[in-house]
Amino acid sequence: MSFILGKKLNMTQIWKGDAVVPVTLIQALPNKVSLIKNKERDGYEAVQVALGKKKREFRDKQPSFAKAMEGEQATNDKVQYKAGDMIDVSVFSEGDLVKISGLSKGRGFQGVVKRHGFAGGPKTHGQKNRLRAPGSIGSTAPQRVYPGRRMAGRMGNERVSIKNLLIAGVDKEKNMLMVRGAVPGARGGLLEISKIKSQNAK
Repeated sequence: MSFILGKKLNMTQIWKGDAVVPVTLIQALPNKVSLIKNKERDGYEAVQVALGKKKREFRDKQPSFAKAMEGEQATNDKVQYKAGDMIDVSVFSEGDLVKISGLSKGRGFQGVVKRHGFAGGPKTHGQKNRLRAPGSIGSTAPQRVYPGRRMAGRMGNERVSIKNLLIAGVDKEKNMLMVRGAVPGARGGLLEISKIKSQNAK
């Protein structure tokens, strides 16, 4: 399992032959392996990496990577890590499929039209200043509001993961990943990039 922490920069476009490809630029500076966790001591297997003051754990849940943990060293059939190692963008290559996780943009307190896509009320038939109101919430009989009812509230700033994004390019000198399409979060947000499938895998 190849993984790295990075920072979302911005979207741009690159040329691939005669086609224009929209990409998101991710700056992935070298990550330091800060901790190795194993089943004997911690109850599960994971590699903790750090980027500046941010730390994240990456657990190997893919059956194709049977990870064997021995003391302070983690090994599998492709990757070998130990505390103090550095991980950079060289673990990725063009054509790899990755999963990217991050926090979505926070949108504050929003109404039901924006938060849940409600149509709102009619503009006529005696309505006034009620176009974006939620309407009845159907709580006559139980005389309470059922949990989970779609209503106005806080929107965004939640963890979002997108799978099967394509690595369109890797710049090892600038520690840059170019991912085809959009990725979660705002500019400057922290992202977790994990390889799902290598370009050489069948």
